[in-house]
Amino acid sequence: LLLTLISTPQLGKCQQIKRTKVISTDSIPFVLTEHNNLIIKATLNKKDSLDLMFHTAASSLSIIKDVADSIQSIKWDQEDKVGSWGGENSARYSSKNNLKIGNQTWKNIKLWDCKHSGHHSDGKFGLDLFKNKVVEINFDLNQIVLHDSLPESMQGFDKLNLEYDNGFMFLSAISDDGGNTYINKFLLHSGFAGSILYDDEFIASNKFGEKLEILTEKELKDSFGNIIKVKKAQLPIFKIGSTLFKDIPVGFFEGGKGRQKMSVIGGDVLKRFNIIIDANKEFIYLKSSQLSKLPYSTV
Repeated sequence: LLLTLISTPQLGKCQQIKRTKVISTDSIPFVLTEHNNLIIKATLNKKDSLDLMFHTAASSLSIIKDVADSIQSIKWDQEDKVGSWGGENSARYSSKNNLKIGNQTWKNIKLWDCKHSGHHSDGKFGLDLFKNKVVEINFDLNQIVLHDSLPESMQGFDKLNLEYDNGFMFLSAISDDGGNTYINKFLLHSGFAGSILYDDEFIASNKFGEKLEILTEKELKDSFGNIIKVKKAQLPIFKIGSTLFKDIPVGFFEGGKGRQKMSVIGGDVLKRFNIIIDANKEFIYLKSSQLSKLPYSTV
């Protein structure tokens, strides 16, 4: 199980992206992997084919080191400090690259290297590439659809407030341990294969580790190979908008308080919705997808 999150705001701030071709509506096919990652075909510098993971909790474009070292079209500039779940690390970057995804092309895009990305991917990118676009993630059609404005028909969608902070998207959801309900803010993290991951402060304050039955223990790796232990338990009810999830597996980190600062909604939950994110990232619209009744993932 691989958990990847680039969490430094400087990645988004330093990246200057110039769009050279804009299509009013563009459908980009993706493959949903067994690890609940979205894999998209891309072309780098007009010659190198890549399988990139679309990552809702990453702002920059990055490629894993083993792949990056084999691509001669990348000209590396220098190293800089970047942060991840496990701490601060150094990473190379390349300032001027061309990228093509679907009918969208960009030039002079900054590219970083990293040690890990999602399974079956050469690297990852986030919503920064689709600036000023309404982004629809349609799990019924396995497509990301880019719109200039919200679709005319939004029937059946829940409209929820979205908090956008330093390139990260958060929404509020309700956890019910069978006797008490708790409202918490969750990062939308398509790079995390699991369902729900709680922050340390939430777990410590509400003593979930004592109230819930522990099902399993696993190890996760961040983008730089740092290992973190996570416990999985079963939560009676989890609610997003009007949608109830019953007996959902939830995770939390073992160890000192403060390491995991954000609660996370991962790919095993996100795939159960068709999702529309407005261009200003003020609202998110959710409607149950054809995957909503699937058993929870065991990866």
